[in-house]
Amino acid sequence: MTKPRTTRPKASPTAAKAARPESPFDRNRKSPVADQRPAARDSRRVQRPVKKNAVAQRPAPIPKVESTIGAKINRRAADRLRDGFLWVYASDIESIQLPGSADAEPPALLPVADSRGLLLGTALYSPSSQIALRMVSRESIDEAGWLALLADRLHAAVARRKPLLNEANNACRLCFSEADELPGLVADKYAGLVIVQFLTRGLHAAAVRETCVRVLREELSPAVILERPDPRIRELEGLPAPDPAPLWIANSAQPPASTSFLINGLSFQFDANSSQKTGAFLDQRANYAAAADWAKRLGATGRALDVCCYQGGFALHLAQVCREVTGIDSSHASLEVAEKNLEANRASFIAQVDWVEADAFQILRDWSDSGQTFDTIILDPPAFAKSQRAVEGALRGYKELNLRALKMMRPGGLLVTCSCSHHVGWAELEATAAAAAVDAHRRVRLLERRGAALDHPVILNLPETEYLKCLVLQVE
Repeated sequence: MTKPRTTRPKASPTAAKAARPESPFDRNRKSPVADQRPAARDSRRVQRPVKKNAVAQRPAPIPKVESTIGAKINRRAADRLRDGFLWVYASDIESIQLPGSADAEPPALLPVADSRGLLLGTALYSPSSQIALRMVSRESIDEAGWLALLADRLHAAVARRKPLLNEANNACRLCFSEADELPGLVADKYAGLVIVQFLTRGLHAAAVRETCVRVLREELSPAVILERPDPRIRELEGLPAPDPAPLWIANSAQPPASTSFLINGLSFQFDANSSQKTGAFLDQRANYAAAADWAKRLGATGRALDVCCYQGGFALHLAQVCREVTGIDSSHASLEVAEKNLEANRASFIAQVDWVEADAFQILRDWSDSGQTFDTIILDPPAFAKSQRAVEGALRGYKELNLRALKMMRPGGLLVTCSCSHHVGWAELEATAAAAAVDAHRRVRLLERRGAALDHPVILNLPETEYLKCLVLQVE
C-alpha cells in the first residue's frame, strides 16, 4: 500500500539557504568575519565567475546488486548489518538469485543487498544452514579479493596473539571466527601443533586451506597443521568430513597427532584424535590461574572440588595451593587424560588429587545430603543452552548445581561458577546464583566477574563473542 504524501509549504530560497548546515567543503560559504560586515558593503561584492570546466562534487551513488546474482534481505536484517552484525538468517532473506543452473554448485561468495537493491557487502553463503549469510566485506569482492582479505586478517589475528605466548604459555587460540572478521575459521596452537576448523560451507575450498596453511607457516613455522572437524556443525552446514591427512607437516616420517603444551607453567597432554573441541579449553586459561590465586587469598586451601573437570584444568591449578583436590567428570576418557596431566606435573603439587567418574547432578546431590564440605568449589559445566528455547531449562540446571555447591561450602569459602552458554546472559547467571543462595540460606559476596582469556576477544556489537561468563564468589 502506497503511503500518503505529506504536503509541506515551500520554504523561500533565503530561508532554505539559511537552514542548510555549514560544510567545511563549501567553497562559497561566508567566513565569520564576512558575516559581520555591513549589509550595504556586502551588496557591492563581486561574485567570482564559475570556471567553465568545473565539475560539481557529488557523493558517489551506493552501488546496486546485479539483478541476476545476489541475495536481498529484509529491513530488519539490513539494519543489523549496518550496526555491525555479521549474520543473516535464512528467514530474513527476501529473494536470492544464484549464478548458473538450478543444479549448479552454489557459490561460496554472494553479494548482499537490502530490499531496495542497495549493496550491503559480500557474504559467505551457506544454503543448508539457518545462518545463511556471514558477512566478510562491506564491498563487492570476488574470490581473489576474498583470499587476499583472508590472508591479511589471519596474519593480523596471529600477530595479536603472539604477545600472549611465552615460556609458561605456548598454547592459545590464533583465530576466533567472527571476532577476527573470519566467520567460521577457528585455529588453535598447542606447542608445535596447530589445529584448524572450517565451520562454514563458504570456507570449504582448496584455495582457502592453502591460504591458511601459507599464513600459519609464515607466522609460526609449526611442526604440523591438522584440520579437525566439528561433526555437529558440519552436519548443519551440509559438509563432508575432511581428509584426515595433515594439511602441512614438516617431517613426514613421524606425523605427530599428539603433543604436550604449557598453560601457566603446567604441562597438559593433547591428542588431536580424541579431545573435545579443538583440544583443551583454552578460553579458561586466565580463570584457572585466578581461581588458584583467590583460593590462596581467601585461605580456602583445604579441600577443593572441580565439577565437570574435563582434563583437570582447574583441579591441577588448585593442586598448587590446596591440600586435597577432587575432580568430577562423566567422561572416562577425559579423566584418563587428567591423570596423565597429573603425573606430568606431580613435582609442582602439594595436594592429594583424586578423580571421580560420575554424573555431576547426582553426585552433588548425594554429597550435599550426606554433609560433605569443601573450602573451594569450581562449577564449569558444558553449555546447557544451545538455543534461546533451551534457556529456561539451562537456568534450572545452573541453579541446581549452585544450590548443591553452596550447601557444601564452608564459611568464607570460594565458589567459582561458570557458564559457556551464549544465550545465558550475565544478569540471568547472577540471578540464578542469587536464587540458589537464598534457597541454601547462604550469603554470597561477588568478588569478580571474569570472561574468556584475551585470545578469545569480545566484539561489542557481536554479542555472540561474549559466551563465557565466570563469577568469583565468597560464601559466608
